[in-house]
Amino acid sequence: MKNLIVLIFFTCLLFSCKESVKASVSDIKENTTEVTEEKADSIVEAIQEPIKKTTKQIKEELTLKGFKVFDFVDEKTQDTILMQQYFIAFLKKGPIRGQNEEETALLQKEHLAHLYEMYELGYADISGPFGDDGDIRGITIYNVPTLKMADSLANADPMVKAGRLEIEIHPWWAGKGFPLR
Repeated sequence: MKNLIVLIFFTCLLFSCKESVKASVSDIKENTTEVTEEKADSIVEAIQEPIKKTTKQIKEELTLKGFKVFDFVDEKTQDTILMQQYFIAFLKKGPIRGQNEEETALLQKEHLAHLYEMYELGYADISGPFGDDGDIRGITIYNVPTLKMADSLANADPMVKAGRLEIEIHPWWAGKGFPLR
């Protein structure tokens, strides 16, 4: 009888331990899920918020890539303004303008594809035609470190290769990060 009581006691003890262990495991799972969800939310927030670089970091990166830059302090705002050298290409009427309508349409299509590719690759920041019928037909602003590179990219334009347009390039300075308005 004594053995039976001891056996019942240990069986009850064993079952009561299993229940408390089950509760602890489920509590841990709930806490882990909450922590994991919190971490996932904070990771998503971190990804959605772009990492802002300092002017000094941007200046160092551009300099390492070969860009010419300088900075100054705006007297009014006391902000450090970073200036970067770009290259502005004027697309001017070229000497060969006698293409027929079909050739001109094909060249225009290839010209626009070239400009789009320059933009997509990050070499050109903006391009566009002028609204008058003057000798200067349009511009492209190249975001590249050297005049030689800008000249090479501009002269790769199918309209320039065909002689319908010619290029005139000048160094041009602008504040880094200032948008057009």
